[in-house]
Amino acid sequence: MKFLRVNMGSREVTVEEVPQAYMGLGGRGLTSTFVNAEVPPTCDPLGPENKLIVAPGVLSGTSLVNTSRISIGAKSPLTGTIKESNAGGTVAAALGHLGITAVIFEGQAPEGELLIFRIDENGDGSLVPASAYEGMGTYDLAEKMLETYGKKTSVLCIGPAGEQMLTAASIQTTDVDGRPCRAAGRGGLGAVMGAKGLKAILVDQRGKSTDAIANPEAFKEAAKAFAKAVKEHPFTGQMLPALGTAGMVAPVNSMGAFPTLNATKGVMEGWEKISGEALAKLIQERGGNPSHMGCAQCIVHCSNEFVDKEGKYVTSSLEYETIWSMGGMTGIDDFDTIAQLDRLCDDIGVDTMDTGVAVAVAMDAGYKNFGDGPAAIEMLEEIGKGTPFGKILGNGAAAIGKHFNHKRVPVVKGQAIAAYDPRAMQGNAVTYATSPMGADHTAGNVVGEYMTGALDPLKPEGQVEASRNTQIAMASVDCTGLCLLASFALTTPEGAGAFLNAMNAKFGVQMGPEDIPAMGIRVLKEELDFNRKAGFTSADDRLPRFFYEEALPPHNKVVLISDEEMDTTFDF
Repeated sequence: MKFLRVNMGSREVTVEEVPQAYMGLGGRGLTSTFVNAEVPPTCDPLGPENKLIVAPGVLSGTSLVNTSRISIGAKSPLTGTIKESNAGGTVAAALGHLGITAVIFEGQAPEGELLIFRIDENGDGSLVPASAYEGMGTYDLAEKMLETYGKKTSVLCIGPAGEQMLTAASIQTTDVDGRPCRAAGRGGLGAVMGAKGLKAILVDQRGKSTDAIANPEAFKEAAKAFAKAVKEHPFTGQMLPALGTAGMVAPVNSMGAFPTLNATKGVMEGWEKISGEALAKLIQERGGNPSHMGCAQCIVHCSNEFVDKEGKYVTSSLEYETIWSMGGMTGIDDFDTIAQLDRLCDDIGVDTMDTGVAVAVAMDAGYKNFGDGPAAIEMLEEIGKGTPFGKILGNGAAAIGKHFNHKRVPVVKGQAIAAYDPRAMQGNAVTYATSPMGADHTAGNVVGEYMTGALDPLKPEGQVEASRNTQIAMASVDCTGLCLLASFALTTPEGAGAFLNAMNAKFGVQMGPEDIPAMGIRVLKEELDFNRKAGFTSADDRLPRFFYEEALPPHNKVVLISDEEMDTTFDF
C-alpha cells in the first residue's frame, strides 16, 4: 500500500510507503488523522497550506459488498472545521485495486492554471493541463474524460462552482455508468479542489490489488455471510431496492419531522406527491429504472434512474435528502422540477442540501415565493453563470441568510441541517450541534432509534447518549468504506459478526466487538482536537436560536436539550 503525494505548485508527484502513524487507517480515519497532523488549524481553507486528501476505506477494493465509499478530507471553507465528505460511485474500489491508500494534494497551481491528475492502470500518477475544460459542467467533462481515457476510468471532478471557489461546491464522482451523479457534497470541498487548480482526478479501474488479505478463505466466508445479512435485513433487502432512500419521505412526515417551507412546519402538505412510492410509480410508468446499481459492488440498488416524459435520462439518484431540500424546504411538489434541480446541482457542482436550503431561506426572506419551481431553477442557473447573486447562493444557506439579514437560517457552524427537524427528533439536535463537521446527518443520524421505537424522539431523555453512540458508530463505518445504508446489517448479530470476521481476516488480527467503536472514538478525538486548535469551543456546539424559540407544528415542540447536556456529548 502507498501514498501518492501531489504538489500542485511544482507538479511533483511522489510515492511514499504508508507511514507507521497511518498504518491500518482508511477512509475518514485516515483523512481526519492526516488533516489534524499536517494542516495548520488556523490556515485559510482556500490557501496553499490546506491539503486535500482522497482515501478509500480499508475494505474498499475487496470482495466485501457495498464497500465503495470514498472519503475526501480537508479543512472546510464552509465551516472552518475539519471535514470529511463521503461519496459513492467507483473511485474507492479503483484506488483499492491499485493498492493506493491515499492521494494527498498540496500547494496550489500557479494562478490561471487548471490541471487534471491521472492515475494509470499501474498506479502511476501524472498532472496534465486542463485549460480546455475550464468552466465545463461535470456531465460534459465526465463524457470527455471517458472518451479520452477509456470507459474503465473513474472520475472525480468539479464544476463551475468549484472553479469559482464557492463554499457550497461539491466534488462529483462517476457511478458505474460513468455519470457524475455521486457527490462528496458537504463542506465545500469542491472549492478546496478549485483553489488548488485541480479540475479532475482520474483513476484507471483496471488495477489489480497489491493489498494482500491475510486469510483469504476466512475473508471469503465472512464476505458471503455479510452479503446474506444485507439481503435479509428489511431495510436493505426490501425497502431500499423498492423505493430507495426516497422511501423515508412517508415515515419522516408521519413523525412530524420533515422540515418544510424553511423549517416552519414538520409535515409537508401533499407530501404524497413526492413520496418514494410516487417516485417509483412515475419512473416505472416512464420506462426508467427505479432500482439501479449506482456504486461498485452494491447489492442493495438504492439508486434510481429518473427520466423525463419522453423517457430521456435526467438524473441518478433522486434520493431522500435532495427530494427534501429541493421539495419540502422550498414547497415544490413536482418531481420533474426537483429532478431538474438535482441535475443542475450535479452539473454545476454544488451540494444539493446546502443549495436547496439556501433557496428556501431566500424564499422565506421574500425573494421568491415558496413553490415557485421555475424561479428555483433560475436561481441555480445563476450559480453556473457566476452572477453576483449566484455567487452568494453558491456559498450556501448561511451566506444567503446573511445577505437577506434573515433570522431563520437552519445551519450549524455554517452548514445546513439535513432532512430531519431537530425539534421533532431531539437526538438529531444533539448531532447537528455537536458534530465536529457542522450539521451533518451522516455523522450520527438517530432516526433508526425512533423508527424501531427504542427512543421517544420528542423527549430529551436519552438523546445525548443516542447521538454519542451513533456518532461513534458512523465514524467507525466511515473508516472502512462501507456504505452507511448497508451498515444497517450491522444491527443484526449475523451482520455484525460477519463484518468483524471480515476485518480480522483482512488484517490477520483478532479484533473484538469493542474494537469497532474504538476506531470511531479515535477519529472523533482527532477531529475535535483539530477544531479546538482552530478556535472552536463548546459555544459553537449550538443550534440557531429559532430552534429553541419557534415551536414546530404539528407537535409544537422546541429543542429541549440544554447547553449543559450538549457539552457532555463527547464525554468519552
